[in-house]
Amino acid sequence: MNSPFLDTALEAARAAADVIRRYYQNNLKVTIKADKTPVTDADVETEKVIRNIISSRFPAHGFYGEETGQSAMDAEYLWLVDPIDGTKAFVREYPMFSTQIALMHRGQLIVGVSSAPVYGELAWAEIGKGAWLNDKPIKVSEIDTVEGGAISAGNLKTLASGPRWDRFGKLVARAHRIRGYGDFLHYHLLAAGKIDAVIESDVNILDVAACSVIVEAAGGKFTDLEGKALTLETTSVLAANSKLHSTVLNALR
Repeated sequence: MNSPFLDTALEAARAAADVIRRYYQNNLKVTIKADKTPVTDADVETEKVIRNIISSRFPAHGFYGEETGQSAMDAEYLWLVDPIDGTKAFVREYPMFSTQIALMHRGQLIVGVSSAPVYGELAWAEIGKGAWLNDKPIKVSEIDTVEGGAISAGNLKTLASGPRWDRFGKLVARAHRIRGYGDFLHYHLLAAGKIDAVIESDVNILDVAACSVIVEAAGGKFTDLEGKALTLETTSVLAANSKLHSTVLNALR
């Protein structure tokens, strides 16, 4: 049985999907925020719907939202929410965007829901209880070599300007397949055993918190590019099945 936390996250994701579908392909006005990222009325309304559901169930919990800000960040339980991760895709009317909802307990991410309502995927997980994609249980692959693996990369701007770029090139040359699925999709594919590793160097914790829970609950390992556990300050990702993670990490060091 799901915990009340996961049930609430799923309810919030489904309510968010209703808002998103109503706004999608309606030629929305786009505002550029101070950090130069876009925001629409759909982003704000979607987060408000999510926040209202969560706060009505757990008023003592903290909340960290992409659009409505932070509250009680030092609470024992902290919700991390990106209402539309991939606003640029949403605005340009292609389906590579999602709603990301995660719950952190004393610094550990324990619940994750990743909803891509137009693409047609809903993934969720709870640490220690498994992961699901569209109501089917999922697990990471057993591939244990780079030469046999499929690697997806995204948000590589920082990597391209840093010391790992040459090592990344050598890793790509070894891989069986290299793709750039990006956003929620490569994490769903990883958790379902359809690809074997994901590398990103420019992320926000709100983009990846929920997917990290899904990957780890599916048997994978999810760290930053230094091999460290995720925190609110995390800006990079190395996610892989448990057999391949250390190999890829060492190849990039």
